[in-house]
Amino acid sequence: MILEKLSRANFVLRSTALVRQAHSSSSSSSSTSVPPQPVPPLAHTLQKYLTALQPLLPPDELEHTRKMVQRFGSPGGLGKKLQQGLEKRARHSHNWITDWWVQWAYLESRQPLAVHSNPAISLPRQDFSDWRGQLVFAAKLISAVLDFKARVDNGHLPVEYMRGRPLCMELYPQLFSSCRVPGPKHDHVVHYGRPRRGPTHITVVRNYQFFQLDVYNSDGTPLTQGQIHAQLCRIRSQSWKTDKEPMGILTSEHRHTWGQAYNRLLHDRINKESVRLIEKGIFTLCLDSPVMRISDEKYASRMAAQILHGGGTYSNSGNRWFDKTVQFVVGEDGSWGLLYEQATAEGPPVSTLLDHVLQYCKKTDTVRAPLIPLPMPKKLYFYIDPAIKWDIEMAKQNLDILINDLDITCFNFQRFGKEFPKRLRLSPNSVIQVAIQLAYYRVHSEVCAACDIASLRMFRGGRTDYIRSPTNQMLSFIQAFDDPAVSREAKIELLREAAEAYSQLTDQALHGHGIDRHLLGLKLQAIEEGLSVPRMFMDTAYGLATHWKLRTGQVPTNTDSVMCFGPLVPDGYAVCYNPQPDHVHFSVTAFNCCEETNAEKLADTLESTLCDIQELLHPPLQTPLYPLG
Repeated sequence: MILEKLSRANFVLRSTALVRQAHSSSSSSSSTSVPPQPVPPLAHTLQKYLTALQPLLPPDELEHTRKMVQRFGSPGGLGKKLQQGLEKRARHSHNWITDWWVQWAYLESRQPLAVHSNPAISLPRQDFSDWRGQLVFAAKLISAVLDFKARVDNGHLPVEYMRGRPLCMELYPQLFSSCRVPGPKHDHVVHYGRPRRGPTHITVVRNYQFFQLDVYNSDGTPLTQGQIHAQLCRIRSQSWKTDKEPMGILTSEHRHTWGQAYNRLLHDRINKESVRLIEKGIFTLCLDSPVMRISDEKYASRMAAQILHGGGTYSNSGNRWFDKTVQFVVGEDGSWGLLYEQATAEGPPVSTLLDHVLQYCKKTDTVRAPLIPLPMPKKLYFYIDPAIKWDIEMAKQNLDILINDLDITCFNFQRFGKEFPKRLRLSPNSVIQVAIQLAYYRVHSEVCAACDIASLRMFRGGRTDYIRSPTNQMLSFIQAFDDPAVSREAKIELLREAAEAYSQLTDQALHGHGIDRHLLGLKLQAIEEGLSVPRMFMDTAYGLATHWKLRTGQVPTNTDSVMCFGPLVPDGYAVCYNPQPDHVHFSVTAFNCCEETNAEKLADTLESTLCDIQELLHPPLQTPLYPLG
């Protein structure tokens, strides 16, 4: 069975050599200074597709698929006609694949956003341990985000560069005052933000109760941190009741189910007004209640889970609105993080926002709050009839089942970080990807289709493409690594070749020459023209190649954050990593319902595999022999 509809786009994107330049430019001028995204040559994509299949298929199946692909790409084949259609689409659209990709990968997906789609980022623990510190920090965080938003609105956000080329900045204004809206067959995104006269409030949720907090004065200036803190204290005093229905739980449902409940909910005028205010809010702040104390060893895993899904219906899952593009979460124990929805937001813009917040929060607040009375934050009310009550109860049950099914293991690998491979002129990301595949092989005695994410922001309106593994070179290294008959020197050479091959794939994807978005475009172009889906895409090989048992992602941030997301397929894993100079943070997730997968076992194997690779390379040779990936 082809499970390609499960292969939802990930999270965090390739941050390779991303540099923020010191000069300023608006996002609109940036988007016009980057070139349109090219449609790759058909012959190149088809050849690379066959090469990608080689480590995954036995020779007879590969030969069957090769003939099918050759027919598709022949001079009289359907591929040529579809390629011409894509090239025409590219000439007459902002970006030839982005709208299709967002619709197919996100908006048409019926999977719950919680766990399956929305990535979570858990940030380093802050130095407070009660509600007082929670609200002081939350006030500073709100001020930091508003300061970042002002830079975006005023066109003062520095243009980002990668490998010497400017990046498209179009996603930044979309981060704020936007929200995903459920539908019976597909969702859509609403965006209310405008640089001037846009929404002036955020939404704060505590004890499952939502509040509208205006964060600007009548003259358009933002409230001071002191004013925001005073307002948060008022919200806390208004949200003591704990018998409220957790309305936010509804947003964790299967999208079709939530779409039906959404329509029922909006039949009531009060409900409609409350939902609209949540959707229009600049962002959402979730003030979480205390969670049970846990050992330091398990703390990182627990906090990642708290940010990702709230910990369950008896914990803080009711303090989320999973449709909201950006949600910050602040706990009473110093934990905090961010959850984002991917139809609108992506890793690099979110990472830039987080970097700004972290730098801003280091500064001392010297602005005194003016003695001007502020209106009480507005509590958002909901009328809950028996049908909505039933929807909430079903959503609670389903979310708890999903949460209990998710296995999360986080660990901090401290033997080396990204500097060690760099000293040997190896790409750190490529080495980690090789290690992930080797660890999977050691656990399952086979390799599998894996996807990493490359940013396409070098191009106007670009989003992402996949970097595929394993490569043939990676498979050769994996099969040789635990073979005592292979010499150390030969293993080092195979590792170098595997890392170099992956670096080349990364470079191709970053420059718009990955294969997966092109293949998807060809398939959707056939549907657009009213043709049958080409046989190549109905082939079992394509189903295998897009059944992503390993979903991976690198956190593009300079701080000790941990990113977390669920696997793309029921029998798969998600592995996220954050390489720092002398250590690497990892999170590994799997579903308990699959007997073959085990997140803790893969995490332990990955840790030992990284140690084995270090021992292979150490002590380093006096003269670097390895080209930098």
